[in-house]
Amino acid sequence: MENQIIISSFVVIPFIGFLLSLLIPEKNEAGLARLAFFTISLQLASAVGYIGYWLIILNGRPVNIPEFILYKHHDYEFLIDFYFDKVTAVYLFVGVFVTFLITQYSKYYLHLEEGYKRFFNSILFFYLAYSLTVLAGNFETLFIGWEMLGISSFLLIAFYRNRYLPVRNAVKVFSIYRIGDIGIILAMWASHHLWHENITFLKLNNEQLVIEHLSQHGGIGLFISLGILVAAAAKSAQLPFSSWLPRAMEGPTPSSAIFYGSLSVHFGVFLLLRTFPFWEHQITARVLIGLLGLATTLVAYPIARVQSSIKSQIAYASIAQIGIMFIEVALGLQILALIHFAGNAFLRTYQLLVSPSVVSYMIRDQFYHFKPKEITVEDTFPKRLEYSLYILSLKEWNLDAFMNKWVFSPIKKIGHKLDFLTPKNLLLYFLPMYGVGMYLYFHQEYLPKGIQEFIPGSFAFIGMMMVFKAFSERNYPRLAWMLVMANHFWIALAVSFNETFDYNQTLIYLSGVTAFGILGYVILEFLRKKEPEYFDLNQYYGHVYEYRIQALVFLIATLGLMAFPISPTFIGVDLIFSHIHEDQYLLAFFDSASFIIGGIALIRIYSRLFLGPHIKNYHEKALKSS
Repeated sequence: MENQIIISSFVVIPFIGFLLSLLIPEKNEAGLARLAFFTISLQLASAVGYIGYWLIILNGRPVNIPEFILYKHHDYEFLIDFYFDKVTAVYLFVGVFVTFLITQYSKYYLHLEEGYKRFFNSILFFYLAYSLTVLAGNFETLFIGWEMLGISSFLLIAFYRNRYLPVRNAVKVFSIYRIGDIGIILAMWASHHLWHENITFLKLNNEQLVIEHLSQHGGIGLFISLGILVAAAAKSAQLPFSSWLPRAMEGPTPSSAIFYGSLSVHFGVFLLLRTFPFWEHQITARVLIGLLGLATTLVAYPIARVQSSIKSQIAYASIAQIGIMFIEVALGLQILALIHFAGNAFLRTYQLLVSPSVVSYMIRDQFYHFKPKEITVEDTFPKRLEYSLYILSLKEWNLDAFMNKWVFSPIKKIGHKLDFLTPKNLLLYFLPMYGVGMYLYFHQEYLPKGIQEFIPGSFAFIGMMMVFKAFSERNYPRLAWMLVMANHFWIALAVSFNETFDYNQTLIYLSGVTAFGILGYVILEFLRKKEPEYFDLNQYYGHVYEYRIQALVFLIATLGLMAFPISPTFIGVDLIFSHIHEDQYLLAFFDSASFIIGGIALIRIYSRLFLGPHIKNYHEKALKSS
């Protein structure tokens, strides 16, 4: 019982601290700083005390706490589960200690900064997400924290929301995060079919059980491992996702230190460590993880050598070290990987926090104590190779261009094929098509069996095309919003053909879509009437200057519509995937792609309308390059 209370408190304490921080007035800097300091200090004392108790009294045995069931229907249940082992202990201690240092540093660093309260709100929200992810005992609980980390990342990078580059890079980083989330969503879907339950991480430690299942379903096992690897690579900025980490440094230095220098960027390693008992007997998965880490290290190291800004140097140096951690985990050296994580986290935090002082010192030192360039290892290379490596590293191996060319540009090109859609004629196309789909659903006995097998995939493909159009839309924010809403209805209809749905399950999924969709549409209509000349998606308009309440409400509506864990749609998404059969890979891909791209499209609408330099000249406006 005491284990349950203490472990639950590691989530409850930051949750209460975050809620209280919302109530403190913006001008009360001292109150905000004291609350953050007290919250993290209490968490630090609790963590140190419990880790000591766990090591001495419990002898370091794993502890599993099944908290409560959010939803149960027949064989399906959505369970919140907490788990404590050596991986949790290391990540929990490092996280709370680094956050303790950052809150103290930020108290003075951000003094009199506009958005002081917003920063501490975001930091406490981030730490809540961090604690929930670290303590997660199953994929469902982990994914709640995973999604919260993504949105807190966006908010911290876009902290300077009146500037162009921070907002643009926040959207870019969030987009790459979401693309990587396809891996974990598909891994969760395949895991449902492999185990026929929401498997806990404690059960994964049963080696005999894992080997027995994988011997019968080796293909599904490798598929799950590859999905985990994609999610881990995106979260830890491994190839080909590495370019997002230096862009994430647009936020304040404390957030760069806590988020991208020390804690969040190591969650890919955490995911691999947490799922290690599952894929440790899959040689193919281990080789791929090791090779990915090796390739990332070899690419990131020379990039770090040629960077002109100290934050970018630290970012790529950290990427190279995390690549080595991937190799360590692939080799089964878990303890070494945990020690490496702690050392890298503390080092990068220190480097980022002292970076402003180091820059000013080095400028003076170079001026007064100039030394000629020393001979380096690269100087021993043939000149053509040396210069080629230098140019490639300077261009960061064109990783940004690679992601744009092979991921985002194809989506935009497909979306532009639907440019004939407008807010006025969308219903003319949507309602008849959806009416036909509903008619076919209620009269399935008239459908030939061969055709019926293709209907779920076809309807899911229609839904995916709608979010592709929403992603590429430039002129009509309301159209992009309605297309994402329509996508959810098509997804629900597509999966309904698989088997007889309980209507309550459909209601759970679509209730959040409808409620938050209508709320967001009302805000968009309000903004269109107030600012008809500045209401499209061609640039950033910064309407948060004049419509702060509406911006906040629209952000909440955006999170609800993208199935963030404030909406019943979040459980509905898991329900939807539980009804996709194990041989329906295309349907699972279409649904996961719709979920991911739809979220990116929604954040893009919010950012373009409410963030960035204000379009009106009577507001202060930062230079576009700042």
